[in-house]
Amino acid sequence: MATTTTVDFDRETVDVKSGRLGRLRIFNAVMGVFHLISGALMVALGNDFELEVSSFALNGPPGTPLSDGTLSGVFGVPLAAATAAFLFLSAFFHFLIATVGFGFYRRELSRGRNRFRWVEYSLSSTLMLILIALVTGITDLAALVALAFTNVSMILFGWIMEMVNSSDRRTWWTPFWFGCVAGIGPWAAIAAYLFVNVSREGGQGPPGFVYGIIFSIFFFFNTFAINQWLQYKGVGRWSDYLYGEKVYITLSLVAKSVLAWQIFANTLI
Repeated sequence: MATTTTVDFDRETVDVKSGRLGRLRIFNAVMGVFHLISGALMVALGNDFELEVSSFALNGPPGTPLSDGTLSGVFGVPLAAATAAFLFLSAFFHFLIATVGFGFYRRELSRGRNRFRWVEYSLSSTLMLILIALVTGITDLAALVALAFTNVSMILFGWIMEMVNSSDRRTWWTPFWFGCVAGIGPWAAIAAYLFVNVSREGGQGPPGFVYGIIFSIFFFFNTFAINQWLQYKGVGRWSDYLYGEKVYITLSLVAKSVLAWQIFANTLI
């Protein structure tokens, strides 16, 4: 006879002391202020520079030469506003956690998870990835939509990883590895696009600062996965879920700030 396993998603498995929670609440509020200030500076100091999103019409049946097609602009993405947007998103969620959402946040942490985090990442990191694709030269609307939903899928695998695992039972790693596979996709697309453009005869890649953006944000995106891996492996201080939570918050600030100020320094001034 087949057996079924029931997962208790509401079981408390993390020791959440009021003193540590209070410090974490303040930490979220402070991080919210930092994100808010950075976003405000992007708006105040940025210019009206836009990156255009495009579409391509073949103008004929399949097999029509690409040279007969038409490349058209669809809409422009104001870079200063878009950069500020992912900073403001983070600020909003930090303030939400530190205020009216704190009770729910406490209950989430006591169960070894934080769904606030994954909702915010699905929005802010996806916007970050779209901006990276745009500054790389990937402007096609369909490609950007596909990259966005692939990134959201990666984030949602992180959500599932936390929902089905806890510190008091054996870790089920499938969501983590599926998330890694999904996360490879957008970066593989960016790398392939750069390789094709640079390797073709007379091809020129993007400006040097774009490579700095790609490599630095690729590094930081991977540190989030490493942080989760360390949590569920229980390595050193990461055996404490709240320590991993604090690392997530710190990584979020650093990654967003690095991208925002690289964009600002190279395109918005």
